Amino acid sequence: MATFTQIYYHLIFATKNRRPVLAESRRDDLFRYIQGIAHRRHCRLYEINGADDHLHLLTHLHPSLCLANLVKDIKIGSGNWIRENAVFPGFDQWQDGYAAITVSPRLREPVERYIRNQPEHHREASFKDELRALLIAAGIDFEEKYLE
Repeated sequence: MATFTQIYYHLIFATKNRRPVLAESRRDDLFRYIQGIAHRRHCRLYEINGADDHLHLLTHLHPSLCLANLVKDIKIGSGNWIRENAVFPGFDQWQDGYAAITVSPRLREPVERYIRNQPEHHREASFKDELRALLIAAGIDFEEKYLE
């Protein structure tokens, strides 16, 4: 019998020390590169977007992968690509850690819209406030010091 799954994750991670180095002019190149990493891991990336200091991804998790390995592959691969190609001056690395929130299939499209609208969203809310609200809404326990 085949393996059948439908596991969606809303992933969020930031640049080291939340440095605002992800210039909008090159983000689409970064997004395509990350999409390639997900594709090679047999994951479908439904949406990706972000701001100058963090990214949001909505992805399917292939049953052969554990979440931590997918995030590690994306962060290491994209970080190396950024540095090797001098895509974002001032980029050092991604911050340790990430947020991963499961998404119901019924909510996939609203989450896609939320991620697509990141630039507009961040005209009114900081990343810290956004992340706090998402963690609370998902019922994830956290310590405030880790939002710094």
